[in-house]
Amino acid sequence: MKYVYTAIFNPEDGGYNVHFPDLPNCYTCGDSLEDAIDMAKDVLCLTLYHHEQEDRAIPAATYPGKFQTDGEDFATAISVDTDDYRRFYETKLVKKNLNIPSWLNAKAEAANVNFSQVLQRALKAELKLFTE
Repeated sequence: MKYVYTAIFNPEDGGYNVHFPDLPNCYTCGDSLEDAIDMAKDVLCLTLYHHEQEDRAIPAATYPGKFQTDGEDFATAISVDTDDYRRFYETKLVKKNLNIPSWLNAKAEAANVNFSQVLQRALKAELKLFTE
């Protein structure tokens, strides 16, 4: 799923502290603005991914313009995709049994076909998912 949440950036000691007001306990920091943005994306994606995995409600996101900031603090939108995260980090395999005609099995085995790879490619194509 794709999400966009508001992050509040607070400059401090040459770096930035970052928190997401809509998501309690979702905060991070960075040594530079670029680092803080990267860290914000990571913590936001990980937080939302865990909400999905635990089947917890995902809080509604508040528009950045709704937040008042003080001094050098600022609010900005951070976008993440938990499906991308899942594809990159979730590598656990599950066993599936299937039936194919014996003649097809014999030809595939003779050609040293990797059944698992063929099935994965076919499922990704059928579901119009990313390709490797």
